[in-house]
Amino acid sequence: MTAPAPEPPNSGEAGLSAFDQLLLLVGRMNYSWTNTESLLIHLIAGLAGTSKQTAVIIYLTLNTTRARVDLVDRLAKSGTVSAELRQRITDLTARIRKHQSLRNHYSHSIYSFDAETGATRTITMRIADRKDALKMGRSDDVDAEALTRIKDTIEALKLLNHEIWALVLEQGYPA
Repeated sequence: MTAPAPEPPNSGEAGLSAFDQLLLLVGRMNYSWTNTESLLIHLIAGLAGTSKQTAVIIYLTLNTTRARVDLVDRLAKSGTVSAELRQRITDLTARIRKHQSLRNHYSHSIYSFDAETGATRTITMRIADRKDALKMGRSDDVDAEALTRIKDTIEALKLLNHEIWALVLEQGYPA
């Protein structure tokens, strides 16, 4: 069983620049994300009726979060679990998907900051093909609202983690 994540540092922690606070929050979000996503292993094992070891192999073979979440959804919808359990699982996976875009944004961006003002921006590392052009390098400010969204995602992932563990233990899935 994975231990719950310790609390993130306070955003007003003395001595930390806004950029350092951002890096700490992004690190905490990524840790919380990985910790929670790994719980899909237990759902895969239980829903597929296999061992934890086999579920780990399946999990690692699927190399994207989307594929892993899709697998859990499909197993839940395959008719081997009750309608109530299927709904609980698909609600959990929907909540994982909800937070995936924010996590991906901060994990797959580069950061720029103004040394004089301390203003921080993300620059998305993605190419968008348009009809006759390419768009790349979308830039967004990292302001108080952005930091709040990251903190909210960390809290939501913490809650998801606990709810998934509760379901795994309640259902007797391999832990």
